[in-house]
Amino acid sequence: MKAHFADKYQENHTMLFKNRTIAGQILAGELTGYANRSDVIVLALPRGGVPIGYEVAKALNAPLDVLVVRKLGVPQQEELAMGAISSGGVRILNEHIVKLANICEETIATVAAQEQRELERRENLYRGHCPFPDLQGRIVILVDDGLATGATMWAAVASVRRQNPAQIVIAVPVAASATCRELEVGVDKIVCAATPEPFYSVGLWYEEFPQTTDDEVRDLLAKAQTGYQPLSLGA
Repeated sequence: MKAHFADKYQENHTMLFKNRTIAGQILAGELTGYANRSDVIVLALPRGGVPIGYEVAKALNAPLDVLVVRKLGVPQQEELAMGAISSGGVRILNEHIVKLANICEETIATVAAQEQRELERRENLYRGHCPFPDLQGRIVILVDDGLATGATMWAAVASVRRQNPAQIVIAVPVAASATCRELEVGVDKIVCAATPEPFYSVGLWYEEFPQTTDDEVRDLLAKAQTGYQPLSLGA
């Protein structure tokens, strides 16, 4: 496993990406070794990871797709992740958080069912009837707009791993260094444009960090399909 932290984009912990588009372009510059390869596919985590993934896929001349993942938030503290679910029926739990917050299985099941409905809504909205791409033997680059706890990325990795890819690469513009170190053991490579300390939150490192909408996700997927590269959806 190999991690690549390109902190040349960080100065005195005050680095800010202008927006997700610029962050994606910077991140793509750290991934040029994967350009123009027929075995590479970029999977972006909606919604915020899609603008990043679009820029990466465009720069690499690689197909773009989405992998829907949903965080399982602790009731009344939804920003605190007790786990995550992803496409393909994957569910992971942070046992430390579950025990610390004294969360019972019934509560976990209730939250998971709610998030499963949203996951299915998004899959239907973004993909329609198109099947998920075949990842066997491919280099899969998982892209998000940042990593805080890494809960959703762990679920994404577990989902991709089931399809026997040749390699799994995590690529993000910004991440907590401790989270990157934890994720290293589960993938072939992690590429982070910046790992500032103290980290605080993903959004802090963007000058503009609005919520990405469903329409924006669909527009970028359609643009990828008709623009630089045929989209992998339905392939």
